Order: sequence, then structure tokens, then C-alpha cells
Amino acid sequence: MGNISSYLNPVLSLGGLGLLFGLLLGYASKKFAIEVDPKIPMVRDALPGANCGGCGYPGCDACAKAIVEGKASPNACPVGGAEVAKKVGEILGVSVEAGEKNVAFVKCKGTCDKSKEKFIYNGIMDCRQATQTPGEGSKGCSYGCLGLGSCVKVCAFDAIEIEDGIAVVNEDKCTACGMCVAACPKDLIDLVPASKKVRVQCNSEDKGKDVRSYCEVGCIACNICQKTCRFGAIKVTNNIAQVDYSKCTQCMECVNKCPTKVISGLIAKK
Repeated sequence: MGNISSYLNPVLSLGGLGLLFGLLLGYASKKFAIEVDPKIPMVRDALPGANCGGCGYPGCDACAKAIVEGKASPNACPVGGAEVAKKVGEILGVSVEAGEKNVAFVKCKGTCDKSKEKFIYNGIMDCRQATQTPGEGSKGCSYGCLGLGSCVKVCAFDAIEIEDGIAVVNEDKCTACGMCVAACPKDLIDLVPASKKVRVQCNSEDKGKDVRSYCEVGCIACNICQKTCRFGAIKVTNNIAQVDYSKCTQCMECVNKCPTKVISGLIAKK
């Protein structure tokens, strides 16, 4: 009997302590519970769950909380687009206007056959690492795409790839999450309106003479595009042509007049 008691008493003691702690934890969970707005999980479920950070928040959970608390707009998710924004608006009881779809655009046209290299790079295949070398990379243009794929690695939607030495965006897949923009050490990827096809495929601020020495298709700041545009939609600033999309009518005159063909367009007149 004594032997049984020696085993039974510890078991009962532990069981009693477990029950006591369970009751205390149950009480504490109710006493100190933080109320969560029921709309937060509803908005979270409406979001695509990409957790890409394109909204500016560290994941969809944080984005949903910010939207419900009024710290972010109902269309804060760039991945979800108009469809998700509409669902979020219905949950919040507000109307949401569909914004202009944006896409990533690489401001470089300097493919392997069009631009020169200063040396052969044999280091780590990463653009940020390559910029630590003399001249900030092997490319003759210090502003140009290095083509080592740092942007490709961070894209969760398989919307960007390296073709002939430069990054190229598949606009059908692009969600404008902005991850490639942040990853590019040359700051040559922008988010632009998808409907606006007149774009300057160059990022160089060098003078025209220098640009010609290393790239056949770079902007030489000749000002022809600026003089040609009747709407004041394109201006040369810091030796590079820049498009004002709020004024651009996509008449394609600048596309046709550009001597280096660095300005691209959907349809160019012959």
C-alpha cells in the first residue's frame, strides 16, 4: 500500500497543479484578451496572400489590419488589383475606385550587342555584389542594367527575366509589387501606368558624347523629342528624356523622331 501511495501522490499533485494552471491561464486569456476587429480576418481572407510587401507592410496580415484601421486605403494591395479592392470595399462598406494598373519597367535597352563591357565579371551573380567592383560593375554604362538577375530572384510572380544581358518584364504577369524596384542597385526599374506605352528605355545621365562611346541605343539628350512634342509631355532633364504620363497622348511623334530609338511605343508610325 505504501508503495502505491508513493506513486499515486506525485501523480495527483501534478494533476492538481496542471488543473490549477489551466484555470489560471483560462482566466488570464479572458481577462487580458485583446479584442480584434472582426473585419480584419475578413479583409485578410480577401487579400491574395502573396505576402510580397508591395503594399508597404510586412505581409497580408499587417496590410489587412492597416486597411481596417484606416491607415491604408482599401486598394492598398497592388497584387490583388481592382477585384480585391472591390471585395475589401464591400467588407468595409465603402466604394472603391479602381486605380490605374501599374507595371514594372526597366529603363535600359543596352543589350549585349548594343552596349560595351569594361571587363569580364566573374564574381557572384548578384547585381548588388557586382556594384562593389571598380566602376560599379562591368557594364560600360554605369547607369545600365548589369543583367545578373537580382530582380529575377525577388520576383514571386515569375514576371521578370534576363534576355540578352538585360532584365525584361512580362507585363501580363507583373503585379507591380515593387520588389524588383527595391532590389535594383542601379535604380533603373520604375512602376509606370500599364496603358502608357511611350517610355524612355535609358537611365543614363551622362552627356550624349559619352553615351555614344559605350551604347548605341542610349539617350543622347539631343532634345529632339522635347521639341517635337506638342503637348509638353516629354522633357530632357539631367541629360535624360523623361515622360510626363499625365500629359502624354501617345501620339508617337517622339518615338518616330528619336535618333537612337531609345523611346519605345506601342505603335510607331512609318
